[in-house]
Amino acid sequence: MASRLWATRAASFLRISVPHRGFATVLKDLKYSNCHGWVRTEGNLATVGITDRAQEHMRELVHVDLFAYGCQVKQNKAFGAIESLNKSSLIYSPVSGKVVQVNTKLKKFPRLVNESPYEIGWILKVEMKDSNELNNLMDSDQYSKFCETALRPRSFLDRLFNRK
Repeated sequence: MASRLWATRAASFLRISVPHRGFATVLKDLKYSNCHGWVRTEGNLATVGITDRAQEHMRELVHVDLFAYGCQVKQNKAFGAIESLNKSSLIYSPVSGKVVQVNTKLKKFPRLVNESPYEIGWILKVEMKDSNELNNLMDSDQYSKFCETALRPRSFLDRLFNRK
């Protein structure tokens, strides 16, 4: 991923057009939300982050603003925001619970999310309130399919009749 980021930066500096990579990394052992968040669980502890697809859409992150240690997060509710050079977006929690750890490295190095969204670019660790909420999330195959349909161009009739 780091080499892809370097190549994108070099192309941008040289003002060379780079075609969009049509896929994003999806890991098998994670659960995914429709807001492009991921969660990795170890017992009652959930590590939360944004997906490769989300970081790729945002491009080069310049700021991450998060809830603090001890705060409560709720499933599908915003707990922070991320900013790139030309966009900003809210970050939504895939699970509910108490924030027990925040990735403080992101304050100084927000690009860690771009370079490694599933490892060093994780965002929060949450002590889950209800592990049954994981049933509301997608597995890797469902998330991949969700992303494919989100990319599919919709016809005028699809939009008119709100068809997927």
